[in-house]
Amino acid sequence: MRLLKCDTTGGVTFTEDLSESELPQFEYAILSHTWGPDEEEVSYNDILDGRGTTKPGLGAEKIRFCVQQTTQDGLDHFWVDTCCIDKRNHAELSKSLISMFRWYAGARKCYVYLSDVPQGKVLGADREQDFRRSRWFRRGWTLQELIAPPLLEFYSKNGSILGTKASLEVQIGDITGIPVKAIRGRNLAEFTIHERRQWQKGRQTREPEDLVYSLLGLLDVSMPVLYGEGIVKAQQRLDNELSTAQKGPRYRDFSVPFSGTGMRGVQKLVGRENELKAMRAALVGDGSRRTVILNGLGGIGKTQLAVAYARQHKESYSAVIWLNTRDEASVKQSFAIIAERILRYHPSAKYVSSADPTGSLDDIVKAVLAWLSESDNTRWLAIYDNYDNPSVPGNNALDAVDIQQFLPDAYQGSVIVTTRSSQVKHGQRISVQKLKSTQDSVDILSNVSGKAYLVDDGLPLALATTGAYLEQASISVTTYLRLYESSWAQIHQDDPGLDTYEDRTLYSTWRISLERIHYQNELSAKILSLWCYFSNQDLWYELLCNGQMEQLPWLRNLTEDLPVFIKAMRLLCNYGLAEIDTSLPGNTESGGYSIHACVHSWTIHVLNKQWDNTLAKFAVSAVVQHVPSQVAKEPWATQRRLLRHAERCSQYLPELDSTQPEIGVSLHNIAVLFSHANKMREAEEMYLRALRGKEEAWGSKHTSTLITVNNLAAFYKNQGKLQEAEEMCLRALRGYEEARGPKHTSTLITVNNLGLLYSDQGKMQEAEEMYLRTLRGFEEAWGSKIHRPTPPSTSSASSIPIKVG
Repeated sequence: MRLLKCDTTGGVTFTEDLSESELPQFEYAILSHTWGPDEEEVSYNDILDGRGTTKPGLGAEKIRFCVQQTTQDGLDHFWVDTCCIDKRNHAELSKSLISMFRWYAGARKCYVYLSDVPQGKVLGADREQDFRRSRWFRRGWTLQELIAPPLLEFYSKNGSILGTKASLEVQIGDITGIPVKAIRGRNLAEFTIHERRQWQKGRQTREPEDLVYSLLGLLDVSMPVLYGEGIVKAQQRLDNELSTAQKGPRYRDFSVPFSGTGMRGVQKLVGRENELKAMRAALVGDGSRRTVILNGLGGIGKTQLAVAYARQHKESYSAVIWLNTRDEASVKQSFAIIAERILRYHPSAKYVSSADPTGSLDDIVKAVLAWLSESDNTRWLAIYDNYDNPSVPGNNALDAVDIQQFLPDAYQGSVIVTTRSSQVKHGQRISVQKLKSTQDSVDILSNVSGKAYLVDDGLPLALATTGAYLEQASISVTTYLRLYESSWAQIHQDDPGLDTYEDRTLYSTWRISLERIHYQNELSAKILSLWCYFSNQDLWYELLCNGQMEQLPWLRNLTEDLPVFIKAMRLLCNYGLAEIDTSLPGNTESGGYSIHACVHSWTIHVLNKQWDNTLAKFAVSAVVQHVPSQVAKEPWATQRRLLRHAERCSQYLPELDSTQPEIGVSLHNIAVLFSHANKMREAEEMYLRALRGKEEAWGSKHTSTLITVNNLAAFYKNQGKLQEAEEMCLRALRGYEEARGPKHTSTLITVNNLGLLYSDQGKMQEAEEMYLRTLRGFEEAWGSKIHRPTPPSTSSASSIPIKVG
């Protein structure tokens, strides 16, 4: 590289031709510009002749600009492409064009001189249109000059600064279509070859071959520059060099054309851009082994993600092979299919050609693994799908698969493993979560069904199942949603013909997981059956400790110690059926676990086809007995955690016999919880159902019944329904008078509450009568001068719902 430096006369001269090892000793600026007429540009000979700053025309103007700017920036050297290369020397020209990206990347500063942007200082609205129209954004070579330099400054024709690459990144991205991340200098390996080549779309060069040569640095490829070969041959050579660089020098000896054999993927993957980028970053390398583990719930979209990656990056690999690792028989059969494809394109392939295709599958597996381990065969991609029954500590299933025996011995190539188990730890783990965006969910549903619908599920297999069902059934989405609620099991057990998910349905994919869970820990499997009677979110240890478990000995085993509970939950998490709940509010109790809403539906409609009255009663009792009193520490935190579970219990409480005393108490206490949570409609419904149940079980005069009547009075009063409150209060008074007498404390408190209610209604005479009656009653009971606790005589006290213990 030959640099320019200022001499003592104000002119410019060359340094020696610097080698790559010498270049780091020099801090230099570099010019980016568009060429003017050849006769005006400063050439190599013009510098030798001393005319670098004096030649008439635009060329010398740019040299003088560089002299002025480097002096201001405290730099002694700069480089300009028009004159620092001896273009008569073909070897030097070729070397310079190949090295140019590195030279721009190594510059202390890059000056972009926009000769078609007239004047002005920092870019404003008056200059922005000139900036956007500049030829510089449409020239081929300026693409790498934009991307490579870490610090780039834009100048107008009169040398005024317009801004930097950083300050103008939004405008530059809008003009060029290049992602802002690339403009900011992110590693180019994060962008595919196709993406980088697209950045050049619409740009022009003087020589047609330069459209190819100007990409060499961006694509990290080196090849000879042969002007006159034409753009077609130049592109062919570039494609060959890219294949060699990506797949290895002998990739053709191991190349197996991509076919997607064994892959069943959607044509357009939705909502997984971040995961695809993370996979690419983890798998890009020099040919040594790179492994990604895609872990997540069955139906979450792991297989679809692996398929999408393979299709998007197939050009980066000499071969893409797909193995079904559901069980040993399936994975061995996959190797047999791979061997057949290898021999189709390489009949004399080492190892594989000597294996008998009709013989032992074990021999075929060994042959393919040996072929994948050949020293020059380093650019393959192997996808091990459905690795859901791994041979790991704790899984003693006889049919567990040990993936290590199906991996090549040589530490090379790229590997993707899809699994529900979080215990698979052979590589970089990428957790595949449900879709966050409602629009992504809509897109999956629309793609499969061919119709426009709105649904928010977030589970790709569930959405694909829904889409396939709608495609094949002439029903509206409203009708489908009704069927979803009433006939979930039937809809998901039937196979809707989902080619992209092989033979799997929601019904089958989780059933297989459950069978393996049951084999390893029966308590884990029983938790799933119990979970249907709770909310799908935030199930925690202490909640289960309080329920009535006399008829459930397994629950006593589960709750006897926190580590036992955690062990059972961890197994569910390992299979992707549960996860740690991260939405926990401030609370002194242990953290909770959650399951996906679709998995919860499965537990309701499949695992619990037959209603289990014992489990239902346990769930209700666990929730009710955990409702905190108002004097408890931070009752709001526990109330918030209980609320979802109370809502779930309220859905099936009609199935329970409300005439049983404990059910009436449960309804009452759930009403108290709803009231504290300001869910008034639900609270009123629970109170009324509790009242009916207690009346049938105990009669209208029982004290427990009267507590519910009293709470209803307070509830109506708080809502401003004073007439309904008065009716309840009078009923409670009559009941207490008959049950306990007119002078009992409970009766007098009710009289006092009635006085408060009359006062709120403006019935002052009636209120006075009630207050006087209360006073006389307490004086008679306790005496007029004895200090005693003040009866509840404030409106707030009378409005606090009472929990029944």
